Amino acid sequence: MNGDAFESMSLDELWNLHEQVISTLARRIAQQTAKLEERLRRLAINDAISSDKPRRPYPKVLPKYQNPKNPTQKWSGRGRQPHWVRAQLKAGKKLGHFRIA
Repeated sequence: MNGDAFESMSLDELWNLHEQVISTLARRIAQQTAKLEERLRRLAINDAISSDKPRRPYPKVLPKYQNPKNPTQKWSGRGRQPHWVRAQLKAGKKLGHFRIA
């Protein structure tokens, strides 16, 4: 509908249209909510089923590298390189220089 159609409608017609829109919106929102709640329920059931399997325990990862300037900074060699490692490598040092004996 365009704006001209609304201008030509009486106040009672506009009010009836408003009530129809409100009831249609409420019905559709309730339907969507019911669908989403059903999906969430199914996901919760699937999650409960999959969580019954115990996860494989991962071994503790010990640090392999240590910052020579600050011995409290350590790195296991996994994941992104810390800033201190990148800076030392840019300075021309080798990763083996930082290896913990």
